[in-house]
Amino acid sequence: MTHAMRSLAVVVMLLSCGIAAQQRPAAIPRTADGKPDLSGVWVAGTQPLLLGEQESARLRAADAAAGRPAFRREPPPYKPEFEAKRLEFVARRGVDDPMARCLLSGVPRVTTRPLPFQIVQTKDLVVILYEAHHAFRIIPTDGRPHPDDLEPSYLGDSIGRWDGDTLVVDVVGFNGKTWLAGTGTIHSDQLHVVERYTRDTPESIVYDVTLEDPVAFTKPWRQQEILHLRPGERIREYECIENNQDLQRIEKLLQNESIFRVPPK
Repeated sequence: MTHAMRSLAVVVMLLSCGIAAQQRPAAIPRTADGKPDLSGVWVAGTQPLLLGEQESARLRAADAAAGRPAFRREPPPYKPEFEAKRLEFVARRGVDDPMARCLLSGVPRVTTRPLPFQIVQTKDLVVILYEAHHAFRIIPTDGRPHPDDLEPSYLGDSIGRWDGDTLVVDVVGFNGKTWLAGTGTIHSDQLHVVERYTRDTPESIVYDVTLEDPVAFTKPWRQQEILHLRPGERIREYECIENNQDLQRIEKLLQNESIFRVPPK
């Protein structure tokens, strides 16, 4: 082989290595024990409310480039009596939403709202701090079960475990006072939620949720969302009740339902 041919071969090899390096997915950060590191400030979805139109468009493009299949938005699988209640809330244009009264959003809604939250991960514990409602969740990952003395609550009781590179969080002990994913998405106190957090890229987590409620649902209900890392963001003070004009406005509206109720077809 001539010197020129050897030089050409080296150039081709270097170019091939460079192309392969560009195509190779960036490694996700990991903790000292090898688990994916979920720590950071995150925001669900690409709604421009917090992000702005330009950043929202950039994140949508990044999601498309990641090659994920489009998520299907499943309707809630309510039993007839619960579907009738949901439609009643819809007819009332959502004025009964617990969030309007500054009550905790519950799981999974507190995670999918367009407000930042921070994950703090240690060896045996994951803590999630939400800007919304000053909410927080403490999630043991050391193998302990749910406590025997559960008190029904808005966010329930959470325990976690690792399934390969996915953090699986089991949540029970709800009080039945929250909406799950929009207007009228009610549930009973028998709600059981399983969350799966998979950091599929350095900048994103796939949030996959299965909800079961033997009282309200005919089958499990699955929800999915992308959580985006926000390196320049921080958790700020969120005081919902201060200057909450919605509460006074809604109380006045409730005195005359003809103002807000959707007329029957």
